[in-house]
Amino acid sequence: MAGITDKCSVTGIGETEYSRNSGRSVAALQMEASLKAIADAGLQPSDIDGVIPYFNMEVVAEEFITNLGIEDLRYSAITPLGGASAVSAIQAAVSAIVAGVANHVLLPIGRNGSSGERIGGRVQAMPQFRVLGEFEMPSGNIAPPQLYAHMARRHMEMYGSTSRQLAEIAVAERANAILNNNAVMQKPMTIEDHQNSRMISDPLRLFDCCLESDGAAAVIISNSDQAKDLKKKPIYIMGVAEGHPDSPSNITQRPDLTTLGTAKAAPRAFGMAGIDRKDIDVAEIYDCFTYIVMCQLEDLGFCKKGEGGDFISNGRIALDGELPINTHGGLLSQSHIVGMNHVCELVKQLRGEGGKAQVANAEIGLVTGFGDLGDGSVAIMRN
Repeated sequence: MAGITDKCSVTGIGETEYSRNSGRSVAALQMEASLKAIADAGLQPSDIDGVIPYFNMEVVAEEFITNLGIEDLRYSAITPLGGASAVSAIQAAVSAIVAGVANHVLLPIGRNGSSGERIGGRVQAMPQFRVLGEFEMPSGNIAPPQLYAHMARRHMEMYGSTSRQLAEIAVAERANAILNNNAVMQKPMTIEDHQNSRMISDPLRLFDCCLESDGAAAVIISNSDQAKDLKKKPIYIMGVAEGHPDSPSNITQRPDLTTLGTAKAAPRAFGMAGIDRKDIDVAEIYDCFTYIVMCQLEDLGFCKKGEGGDFISNGRIALDGELPINTHGGLLSQSHIVGMNHVCELVKQLRGEGGKAQVANAEIGLVTGFGDLGDGSVAIMRN
């Protein structure tokens, strides 16, 4: 992926309303978000020549051809990395564009995660969870909160991080969501609210866990040479990478439960971008659980391993802090659209379209994905 810096750009973004019950099909949601992204870019559906559908295969490439009127789809793929899929799809799109295969690649994700099938059922159907299915699910280790609770507890035992520190993440994101008209959660939250929420899987409480919600989001990645003539100023992709953890199919068998694939992806992404962590103005960090945010901040290099608890304390990650994160409310308080809403939010911030949650003078930003049992993806962008 050497030499990709600024050769591709985000040119369009689109989102549906996020809710608990959309009353619509997943296909309808994804088509709405896709059409909004295409219009946002100032393109026509016939200009789209690549599509990377969400890997669960509820809506496949052929349905985008039929419903959007795509005339010549030259590239399609999937990136089956769970919550890392959205940012990994950016890497796949960039690869196709730099190789000359496509010019405008559509990345749509949508689901009825609240009104449809819940995550417990979806996880058990994924082939990458077969090892868990054979050896851990029979003893009750089934749902994501249970799987990631091991990681959080290990971090606490090794480094002294606390539940109150995780609460800082939940409270900061809720405050951002309240500024966002398209966020499911609108009720203020305090540290004590978090601490009094019921235990789900020790040490993870209810407010440590992301939302299950309905909706869709889509992004257009374009050749930067063509992006210059489009409707809005392009947001340039400086670097993008993915990484996979050791023992990727089983958390409990890893030599280090506290290190994610992000630790492998981050040096590559920052190396491509040619910048350091201090240059990041805003970060949209995948937040299926509060602990995963803290762990990624360490693996991204914003602080050393074990120092994440202190790093996120005292308002550092708040909207007016040193490193504002998840300015839209994240998966914890806006909506769980598998992180594509994070990509949309970063683009808004770098365009200056963040509304009440706009970070002042945001020029360079970062977005991450985290999926399955530890896959990590990182993209760095600039305006």
